Amino acid sequence: MEAFSIESTFPLFAVPFATSIVTVLGSPKAEPAQPRALVGGHLISTLVGLLVVKLCGPAPWAAAIAVGLAMIAMHLTGTFHPPAGIDPLVVVVDNMSWSFLVVPVGIGAMLLATFAFAWNNVLTGRANEGHVWPIRWW
Repeated sequence: MEAFSIESTFPLFAVPFATSIVTVLGSPKAEPAQPRALVGGHLISTLVGLLVVKLCGPAPWAAAIAVGLAMIAMHLTGTFHPPAGIDPLVVVVDNMSWSFLVVPVGIGAMLLATFAFAWNNVLTGRANEGHVWPIRWW
């Protein structure tokens, strides 16, 4: 993800996946750690942030509204992933462009899901008998 951040000129602090990694690898059976929540939560939260910044501009109050609306949107779509709550904040405060939805958010979420699959099923799966990630894909 750092490479995508550097290559796409987005600063590393704008890549909001640190807590997603902890959630997906540390609590792989939790609902927010499943692929639907991981990928969908990041995409929906970022989309909400982009819409809010388009309508309201990069103001602190707009960032607060964006985070609240993102939480509602994630709940309504069944993609609640708490770490994705930072996405609309980053989008609004840094006035990100629409490309932020694809790189680093979309690609980053997909890479994290791929890594989580390998980590949980190949690297640690044998150590944790019967441990499989994800519980369901979508």
